[in-house]
Order: sequence, then C-alpha cells, then structure tokens
Amino acid sequence: MNQVTRGWSLLTIDKIDKKILFEYLKDARQSFREVARKVGVAVGTVLSRTKKMERDGLIKGYSVVLDHEKLGYELTAITEITVSKGKLLEMEKEVAKLPNVCAVYDVTGLTDAIVIGKFRSREELSGFTKSLLGIAFVERTNTHMVLTTVKEDFKLI
Repeated sequence: MNQVTRGWSLLTIDKIDKKILFEYLKDARQSFREVARKVGVAVGTVLSRTKKMERDGLIKGYSVVLDHEKLGYELTAITEITVSKGKLLEMEKEVAKLPNVCAVYDVTGLTDAIVIGKFRSREELSGFTKSLLGIAFVERTNTHMVLTTVKEDFKLI
C-alpha cells in the first residue's frame, strides 16, 4: 500500500486504487466500465473507489493535457522572486492570479518563491516581468528561459 499526503494526514491507497488512478491519468474520459475492464475489477468497485478518492480530495478534478506550443505559448520561463518584509503569502496570492502563471512555489534557498509561466512572445514575458516588479514587497526577480523541455509531466502515482 502507498500513502498519499492529505493536508497533514496520509491517505492509504492499494494496488487497485493505483491502477484506477493510472487509467484516469492515461484518459480521464474513460467510463467506469472501461476502467473496470482494464483493471480487472467490477464496475461497482471502480465507482465506489473513485467516489471515495474524490471525497478524500485525492482526485481534485478531471482535465485535459494541452500542447501549449500549438496554442502559441512557445516560451516557458522560470522566475525566482525575492520578497521583503515577510509578505510572501500575499505576494504569491497576487502572482497566482496572473493569466500566464502555471505554478507558484515557496522554496528554500536564496529566493523565496519560484513561478513558472508560459508566454507567446518576448514582449508578453517582458510585460509579465515588469508586472511582477510592480507588486508590493517584490524586491527582485531572476528569470530563466527554458530552452528545451525534456519532460513536463505532473502525472505521478
């Protein structure tokens, strides 16, 4: 059995749960019947386990995986942010609202936060960077451009 963090508590998932989750990660549009056939269990088992994982917050939603480059987002930037006066959470909430932001992380080390964003042009990235510097308590930023994406996949079990 694997344990999955839920807030401060851990959820326990077994091999069947893991197989069900793996099927949803491959294609979340599959019917309960299709998942049951592939996992080798009854439809009711898939239904009840899925509902339990949703109630427990393990499954937060169902989504599609987009090819951002085909949508015109050819630039990915990783921006380090240094914040002053202990206002990290306020700054992060503000940054998370910005449209190009894919992820915001609190981090250890020389900077306080890391932001990952996708952009259609250098001008769009430039405007984004300037808007970050305009947010209260942002002391400085350090932006890295991604040259090649080797792997970008958050589907872990």
